[in-house]
Amino acid sequence: MSTVPATGPIVTGMQSYTIGQAARLLGVSPDTARRWADAGRVTTHRDEAGRRLIDGRDLAAFSVELARSGTGDEDAPYTSVRNAFPGIVTAIKLGDVAAQVEIQAGPHRLVSLLTREAVEELGLEVGMEATARVKSTNVHIDRV
Repeated sequence: MSTVPATGPIVTGMQSYTIGQAARLLGVSPDTARRWADAGRVTTHRDEAGRRLIDGRDLAAFSVELARSGTGDEDAPYTSVRNAFPGIVTAIKLGDVAAQVEIQAGPHRLVSLLTREAVEELGLEVGMEATARVKSTNVHIDRV
């Protein structure tokens, strides 16, 4: 499998996220995301309406960094996630027939193997919002 280059065939334009959208994808409060932006931990720019936006690729890189550091919202509830993991695409590897897509959903890194055709039809690219849905016959729940 090969990594999709920045100018690969499925790039459709970079998505940007508001502070609120980024917060939801990172699994933190908007205030926490705003503080991180104010501190320069993630780069923002303003749109025509003056809203602060985060480039999708920057958010993808920051979400991976955040997950690796273990820093998250300390007030997050203890919960059993119910099969849907909204997050941001952090990596895509394309083969001739198959593809591997990685999504960072808050502290959760999900890897999905699917067809190359599915990735192209969905127009997936790094920095894009996506939801991973999990179906399993075995579910393990840990409380830390």
